[in-house]
Amino acid sequence: MKLGPDKAVCVFGLGKSGRAAVEWLHSVGASVTAVDTAKTPELLAWAKQSSSEIDCRLGYQTALSEHFDLVVVSPGVPFDQPQVASLRARGIPVWSELELGWRATQCPVVAITGTNGKTTTTEWVASLLDQAGQTVFSAGNIGRPLCEVVTQTKELDAIVLEVSSFQLQDIDAFHPSVGVLLNLAEDHLDRHASMTEYVRAKARIFQNQQLVDWAIIQLDAWEQLQSLGITVSAQVVTFSATRNDADVYLDGGEVKSRLPNDAGSLLDLAQCAFEGSHNAENIMATWLTGRAMQLMREEMVPVLKSFQSGLHRCELVNEWRGVRFYNDSKATNVHAMESALDSMPSTSSERNVWLIAGGQGKGVDFKRAVPSVRRRVKGAWLIGESASEMEQIWGPFAPCNLANHLLEAVAEAGRNAAPGDVVLLSPA
Repeated sequence: MKLGPDKAVCVFGLGKSGRAAVEWLHSVGASVTAVDTAKTPELLAWAKQSSSEIDCRLGYQTALSEHFDLVVVSPGVPFDQPQVASLRARGIPVWSELELGWRATQCPVVAITGTNGKTTTTEWVASLLDQAGQTVFSAGNIGRPLCEVVTQTKELDAIVLEVSSFQLQDIDAFHPSVGVLLNLAEDHLDRHASMTEYVRAKARIFQNQQLVDWAIIQLDAWEQLQSLGITVSAQVVTFSATRNDADVYLDGGEVKSRLPNDAGSLLDLAQCAFEGSHNAENIMATWLTGRAMQLMREEMVPVLKSFQSGLHRCELVNEWRGVRFYNDSKATNVHAMESALDSMPSTSSERNVWLIAGGQGKGVDFKRAVPSVRRRVKGAWLIGESASEMEQIWGPFAPCNLANHLLEAVAEAGRNAAPGDVVLLSPA
């Protein structure tokens, strides 16, 4: 579908992605109706400064009955939102902002998804390509919508996109030259009906790829796709930090490869600047992406060694009286929290972590974290609406306390911690 003055488009959901979609569509002359059920001061201000040619509708909306050639949805809009569902039922194509932006993109696309590690790996891949002399942007779920930068892509060697399951749910022709799937674990089950549906949404990153493209997939995730009968037409290469039967794997502290022309040791993790064993797979995926983009091993290794963990990702905030305080607030699912616990420095006793967790639940099962909690957690301070559920599940295995807010949890954890202990904010 070619978008221009003869097309009527409804953009539903006016967060950052939705607003970027509205503005790009208006710039190419489409007739745009911008809809959001919220009516916040921010949205009212945006609507006021928008072109009078854009039909902005904020607050509660009845069914949208007029003709549209296309509906574009923001990632925050559920697949079954009633008004969007009614438009879909009328046979109107529904695209994510990712699909809309991709159709106007004029450079190769690297797309990275997975339950955890997306932002770190996206940042690392973009930096690796940049330091190899390529002109690149990072965009997507990382905070800069693709539609915001799409007009600049003709000047780029590549664009590196972090993509979420929500964005992939409503793609049609989206086709990255390199697709990366980092891992699969329970997350967003408040939005996806089941883990199977979540996995299928993630796998859509590969659905339009061809043999000349690359699919870089963590080995356990690849086996999950195969178990569901999902096929991938691109060249598949696998990686794993826990299994040695992947194409790229961890042997002791060394990243090794069995790929043709790249067999042998690639990288000694002891020489790398980042903290946390969970980053081993992020670095493998970054190396494989560089390889797919035709970078040489010699130009990649010095750059990979310099990478550091990003903000809010197992970030060492401070050390006070022998106690280390880590901010892992990006760990918003159980799998991410388990990875953080496993990566924390330990003393003679593995149970040296004072965990701060909680917040809004997303339909995930906190029981799966019991082995990690039992092994590593000395005590926990729990906050938010999930606190009571966490206390009930984890309480038999580690002392759990309820806190009214984050400041109280940090203060109490710090007060109870002894030299050699760790205070870890990892919400789960």
